[in-house]
Amino acid sequence: MSISRISAADFVSARKSNSNKTIIDIRTPAECQRQYLPGSVYLPLQRLNAESVAQYLPKTASPDNSIYLLCQSGIRAEAAARKLAGLKNVEWVVIEDGLSGIKACGGPVVAGERKAMSLERQVRIAAGLVILAGVILGSLSSPLFYALSAFVGGGLVFAGITDRCGLAFVLARLPWNQ
Repeated sequence: MSISRISAADFVSARKSNSNKTIIDIRTPAECQRQYLPGSVYLPLQRLNAESVAQYLPKTASPDNSIYLLCQSGIRAEAAARKLAGLKNVEWVVIEDGLSGIKACGGPVVAGERKAMSLERQVRIAAGLVILAGVILGSLSSPLFYALSAFVGGGLVFAGITDRCGLAFVLARLPWNQ
């Protein structure tokens, strides 16, 4: 139906007056294990499609057919809203600044029991290790290994420009991120 945005501060205020909002948390399992918003439904972005959200959709049109999409900073929630924009009888509401913004506004963010490494941190570690390996192998073995470092550097530039990271896409599918 449509896509709108709400600031984290406005969301916290609105939730205090009406706690019956449908909130879909699309973050990775590791992120959700570290901290979460009580009352939200966990449905990771990788499994988000029309069928997976069907049970949360309103059955009839009404003035408030809003479903709130939550991620860590708001960027993935925006992508999810665009992905689901064709579904009828629902307004997708992206929570700007995501869980980080809600926490900064004093919202009810709960710390999880398990301290898991975030996907962003995993990407930085993996990229750094591959670049380091390329430089070391290039200086010790063959200069062709420098291309490995250049490839990862190019991937990081691409990720920065497009906000789509191939390495994060691969890491998100590894068993410890499920």
